[in-house]
Amino acid sequence: MKKNHGAMIRKSWDDRIFNTASIVIVCLLTLVVLLPMLNVVACAFSSPKNVGGGRVLLWPVDFTLENFKLALKYRDVWIGYRNTIFYTTVGTFINVIMTLLCAYPLSVKTFSGRHFFNRMFLFTMLFGGGMIANYLLISSLKLLNTVWAVLLPGAMSVYNVMVTRTNIESSIPAELEDSARVDGCSYFQYFWKFVLPLSKPIIAVIAMYYAVGHWNSYFTPFLYLNKRNLYPLQLFLREILINTQIDSSGFTDPELVQAAQNMADTLKYTLIVVSTLPLMCIYPFVQKYFVKGVMIGAVKG
Repeated sequence: MKKNHGAMIRKSWDDRIFNTASIVIVCLLTLVVLLPMLNVVACAFSSPKNVGGGRVLLWPVDFTLENFKLALKYRDVWIGYRNTIFYTTVGTFINVIMTLLCAYPLSVKTFSGRHFFNRMFLFTMLFGGGMIANYLLISSLKLLNTVWAVLLPGAMSVYNVMVTRTNIESSIPAELEDSARVDGCSYFQYFWKFVLPLSKPIIAVIAMYYAVGHWNSYFTPFLYLNKRNLYPLQLFLREILINTQIDSSGFTDPELVQAAQNMADTLKYTLIVVSTLPLMCIYPFVQKYFVKGVMIGAVKG
């Protein structure tokens, strides 16, 4: 009994050390992410003089909303917002549909080509043509400088297909499909009436993954788009961050041009906040599905 008691004490101390170390590591990682974010928000709400002087750390100095008023008068911001919202909504819809249409057949154990297509999809995760081959393909298909150059190349993620397939296999019993088939339900009817309603958590997860990817995407549009009226918000933000200047054609009022140039450094932080705010507002509504959806999708390999 004493031996077991000693083992319990040692185990308890091991658990305490592990839990303490885990908490410390998580807190440090949280600070690494949180402190730069707080600095960006503080600079966005501070006066340009204090931002340029390096006097802003984690709290706004000379709180002002003029930065946001000027940013919202920048025409390219609204063009970028319009295009980004379009790419995100339409692209996410295409992504989710393609992912579900691929994941469901791969989860059906009676599907004769199941193992072949599983291996074929996995092969594409390891090998690809590369950037030049993709560019030549998009060019040969006459998709350059069109919205489809942004939407079609990433229409489906194989990783999300595998996660969704595993979710369907592990969360929906095979007996349900057998019963539905006995009652005369076709594969499409079963998919529409049973698979989709029971897969809401994983659908919410992959939809959020795809939406965040589209919202933050800049490299694909940077490669395939030359027309500014098709640029997403991230490309306009990239121009400001790299060139440290504002395109004067984006303002109709000449007085705003000089003000924007004087506030270029502050506008960087302001536009970062403006570009990330929508996702931060949407995330709390789908967060409840994240843990459940990801954990269910990760039960089996």
